[in-house]
Amino acid sequence: MTLFLRRSVPRNLYDTVSEDSAAVVISQYSSSFGVASRLLAEPVRTQVRNIYALVRVADEIVDNPSPDLAREARERMLTWLLEDVRHALVAGYSANLVVHAFARTALSVGIEDDVVEPFFASMRMDLDTTTHTPATFDRYVYGSAEVVGLMCLRAFVAAPDGPADPAAAYDALSPGARRLGAAFQKLNFLRDLADDHDLLHRTYFPGLDPDRFCDADRDRILDDIDADLAAASAVVPELPPSSRRAVSAAHATFAELSSRLRRTSAQEIRRSRVRVPTAVKLRIAAGAVYGGRS
Repeated sequence: MTLFLRRSVPRNLYDTVSEDSAAVVISQYSSSFGVASRLLAEPVRTQVRNIYALVRVADEIVDNPSPDLAREARERMLTWLLEDVRHALVAGYSANLVVHAFARTALSVGIEDDVVEPFFASMRMDLDTTTHTPATFDRYVYGSAEVVGLMCLRAFVAAPDGPADPAAAYDALSPGARRLGAAFQKLNFLRDLADDHDLLHRTYFPGLDPDRFCDADRDRILDDIDADLAAASAVVPELPPSSRRAVSAAHATFAELSSRLRRTSAQEIRRSRVRVPTAVKLRIAAGAVYGGRS
């Protein structure tokens, strides 16, 4: 069983500025995140935002298409960012506003290096790995997505309305959190198939040739994703009310995206990015609110 080593984190002006900065990062990089996150109660909403802001900064280092940012420079930046995060987890402070916000959350809810290190390891894989084997794919999805779900789960069970035994709840809900993170990542891989291959020169799904991508490939990938979503749905009702509605909305949005991708031809997926319209996201969020009252 994982122990929660939470620390009381006093708040000052710098903390407020750092969390406001994390909010700006999220608002600019992820419209989908904004809809679901509004259903999170505080302090969970701010904590999850702080987590995702760090994720976005690391993503930007490896995914920024600028040819002026060489591989060696990206690797140094990732190393510096990881070192800064690790220092902040000890000192409780960073001159990087996003890292500072993340560290505040990590120290409050018990996020430790056992999930931070695999995340950065996956980011490093993007610097060199252009095609994946089943083993590297599983390792990448774990580090880039499943551990992010685990970080968020720490915040969920540490909430004021959380379970009496957060450690036991974390252990029980971890498999579902990992499967939801995996589903989200695989859906992104599928709908970003064109940009990943054509712009970033990456192919994530093992054995897949994007130039020969067909409907059978689409269905095989979506069958795996839908299995992840089904496993994740089983644990959503066990989450505290402060996070349950938001996670339910996120799950329903991913399921809607999966359904839309399944109705889209492989040729079209290869050409353009399939999206869930904002109006549909809002309808899903409303359904989560009224369907999740307790």
